[in-house]
Amino acid sequence: MAVPSRYYRPLLDSFEERGWSAHALGRRGFEDDGIRASWKHDWSYADEIQDLADAVLKARAEDPDRPVLVLGHSLGGQVALGHDLAHQPVDGLVLVGVSVPHFRRYPYGGLGILAMGLLTPIVTRLAGHLPKPAFGAPGARTLMREWAAWARTGTPPFPVPAPVTTPTLSVKLQADAYAVSAATDAFVDLMIDPAHLTRWTYTRAAAPEGATTDHVRWVRRPDVVVDRVLAWWDEQQVTPR
Repeated sequence: MAVPSRYYRPLLDSFEERGWSAHALGRRGFEDDGIRASWKHDWSYADEIQDLADAVLKARAEDPDRPVLVLGHSLGGQVALGHDLAHQPVDGLVLVGVSVPHFRRYPYGGLGILAMGLLTPIVTRLAGHLPKPAFGAPGARTLMREWAAWARTGTPPFPVPAPVTTPTLSVKLQADAYAVSAATDAFVDLMIDPAHLTRWTYTRAAAPEGATTDHVRWVRRPDVVVDRVLAWWDEQQVTPR
């Protein structure tokens, strides 16, 4: 949320150094094209999911024999699950710092999350989008209203008829201030069939010098996470589920 694709360049480089091809999907409203959320420019979770679906189809068309994995970070992980529920699933999912934003899953009664959930519909109705300095801003009014409803009610903004069966690696970042442990567990418990789920916690002790398990800044030095992804994927090939 509110992070452009160029921020993930170190992550792409790390995968490519290990022989994988990698691409960061552009984010509506946060790329260098200058288009920002406004009365004129609005979009939803469904639009973000369709963007991912288009990218997956393109990747499959380029090389039909190549497995396609999606790494979703934070909001991107929510979108990735929405994709696999609505479209042909990818071959593997990696979820980093992904959580249910429901206020009841957060400490101190989740009052900050609840306040965001209550104020967002009001602010977006007045401004046509969610303006800075709000969390996720400048955010599209429809997507942010959907997120706010999820934060208030705990109900996702897309149907979840059954947990997905895509092989999934859930990466929990220790001491993540946004995707807290209980909210991360709640997300995968709701969304992923446990027979197809691998959980892993990236601990502070495992972070090398200069790296961090911070919700956003882990991307700057992602090698530990990338190595775990490669090891997990190798495990899937040895013992397919």
